[in-house]
Amino acid sequence: SSGINAEYGDHDTFSKDDRMGEAEFEIKPFMEALKTNISGLPSGTIISTTQPSKQNCLAEETSIAYVDGGKVIQNICLRLKNVECGTVEIQLQWIDLPKD
Repeated sequence: SSGINAEYGDHDTFSKDDRMGEAEFEIKPFMEALKTNISGLPSGTIISTTQPSKQNCLAEETSIAYVDGGKVIQNICLRLKNVECGTVEIQLQWIDLPKD
């Protein structure tokens, strides 16, 4: 599996931190999108889309898109598990770090 598992919680100043839930998502579609030839694509082009299902934690449809500046991004809204209710929104973006 190429999944990312994440646990979410809060950070309290005067009381014990609370565990807020967990969620997982597949990173493979994003990594595959980075390998596609995006030169010449107009900004806003959708590279791929994933629908929510019982097999993922998606709260809504997510799309991987090419945006200005040659970036590939994915906005994800995840439904938290092992908690009464809750969602978390994240954005994936590949950033090349300079080599020393």
